[in-house]
Amino acid sequence: MARYGMVIDTQRCVGCGDCVVACQTENNVPVGYCRDWIVQDVQGLFPELYMEIRSERCNHCENPPCVRCCPTGASHVVEGGIVLVDKDKCTGCKACIAACPYDARYVHPEGYVDKCTFCEHRLKEGLLPACVEVCPTHAMHFGDLDDPESEVSKLLKTRHHHVLHPEAGTKPKVFYLT
Repeated sequence: MARYGMVIDTQRCVGCGDCVVACQTENNVPVGYCRDWIVQDVQGLFPELYMEIRSERCNHCENPPCVRCCPTGASHVVEGGIVLVDKDKCTGCKACIAACPYDARYVHPEGYVDKCTFCEHRLKEGLLPACVEVCPTHAMHFGDLDDPESEVSKLLKTRHHHVLHPEAGTKPKVFYLT
């Protein structure tokens, strides 16, 4: 069974927002909401500054606190390690929103919690997530982290990378190349 993950090259990302628009369009996300977003993170002290531009989303953690705290089982993990929300089981209690260290969830106007799904419906058809497919700089990569021949595995073996909030112990599966 695959263990899906995403690798984002922060040296290639220009912050264009195509990934955000593709996600909103593909997943019919309501206007004013998003499942992924662009961050510009400036670090260092002048004159030695470093800016990282990155696309952020649900990290589809191996140890997802959102799933553990969900009182109805709406938040759950499916094949490939993808974390999903069953909107029919979700009561909108927001426990998962509070538990997520990545601020990756929102309450849909219809009352259930929504988030990135790695476009699971596209994966079932053999397609890439919409955000990966439209990236004009090819900064986004998706695949099986357990397959040593996959592009994501090769990138993680050959490039320096980091995850967001490693101290949370969630074991995120979205990696940022630096």
